[in-house]
Amino acid sequence: MNDAAGAGVVRARAEAMWAEDRASVGLGMRLDEIAPGRARLSMMVTEAMANGHGICHGGFIFALADSAMAFVVNPRGEPAVAQHASISFIRPVQVGDVLVADAMERMHAGRSGIYDVRVSTADGELVAEFRGHSRTIRPLPPSPSREGRGC
Repeated sequence: MNDAAGAGVVRARAEAMWAEDRASVGLGMRLDEIAPGRARLSMMVTEAMANGHGICHGGFIFALADSAMAFVVNPRGEPAVAQHASISFIRPVQVGDVLVADAMERMHAGRSGIYDVRVSTADGELVAEFRGHSRTIRPLPPSPSREGRGC
């Protein structure tokens, strides 16, 4: 498969996954870019994401980074999940800031992979560094949520 065909397959798989990703969409994330081994997602920090200090709760930053990793891992064609992930928070994020998560595959071998995600503000200020490890899993049975039922 040539590079252009591979990029088209990755985009189609990512768009199909995005259509089912209620968590990322529900948090206001956007799938901005997708290519083999890379993905970029963004999200505006809302009032509902503020912690008791009035800044963005780290869990939302982690969720953005985790979703960005998912869009690098899963368009390969095999379902995969995070096996382990860690994040270092560099600076606080304010309500109204737009966060951008740039994810990149570092390695993939067999059923495992390692991915780095850089989370920054829209103007490029580093907010957090995330490293995730993936593991492919058996294909999942049809999701009840896809049939109109909840979790």
